[in-house]
Amino acid sequence: MPEIRFEPDGKTVQVRPGTSVLDASRRARVAIRTRCGGNAGCLMCKVTAATESGLSAPSDSERHKLGELIEQRIRLACQAKITGDCAVVVPEDPLKAAVRAQLAKQREDELW
Repeated sequence: MPEIRFEPDGKTVQVRPGTSVLDASRRARVAIRTRCGGNAGCLMCKVTAATESGLSAPSDSERHKLGELIEQRIRLACQAKITGDCAVVVPEDPLKAAVRAQLAKQREDELW
């Protein structure tokens, strides 16, 4: 069974071939934001393919929705299917990023 690694968490999970990255992330307990339930409607579940292989080729629909982002190895987690060992980078949740930045600024201010 293929294995997928989610970065930056470093979590891995083995799944059956043809499993979507989104379904695999749920199994690995890695949060990937989505609002449409995995129907390629919200485009929130973008991930970056960290490996060249291991994911299905983008469908015409995915190519149309992502446009030039496909060239940067951006994929929709709900549409990309796992075909072999692979790794994806999950972007940080915007709210978590804002909190982390605020905490870092607070620590920096306390040092001065």
